[in-house]
Amino acid sequence: METLEKKSAPQFAPIANSAAEWRQEMDRMAQSKVPSFFHIRGKLPLQGRTNSVLAASRYMNVVLKTYASGGENEIHAHSNEDHLFVVMQGAATFHGPRGETRDVARNDCVLVPAFAYYWFLAKEGEPLVMLRVGAAIDPDSDILARVDTEGKPFDGYSEKNKEKPYILSEEKWFE
Repeated sequence: METLEKKSAPQFAPIANSAAEWRQEMDRMAQSKVPSFFHIRGKLPLQGRTNSVLAASRYMNVVLKTYASGGENEIHAHSNEDHLFVVMQGAATFHGPRGETRDVARNDCVLVPAFAYYWFLAKEGEPLVMLRVGAAIDPDSDILARVDTEGKPFDGYSEKNKEKPYILSEEKWFE
């Protein structure tokens, strides 16, 4: 039987550099059958964006997402996951498939049901930091599956999704 061990938290959660790394980290964490404890802390990007898996179970995952000022992604939907964004720092404009927009800032939340199309753009000024909590619809299928507006598979780490190599600040982090 696993026990609740007192462990010192890592200084910064590792950054997943691909969907495969994100899945691998979720799978590893989901093996635990005791509560997970984590601290929300991450280096801020000067360029690009990061995804750091903080905790995961078979049905749920918690990820710290950071975007450099002006960072963005492309319109997409998640086919096997409902998820929630909690804006912890910065601001963004969320866009829907018909040109609708909504500005969000610190302490605003966005619930995105499976198959809801969206994209967002981080506002200029300070990096965008969001806590992302995802819930699997079918935990036996790919929780990170996403599709483009034509319903075709869409890699979140692709150039099509406006992925740029991240450069992290050594002096600034979110906590």
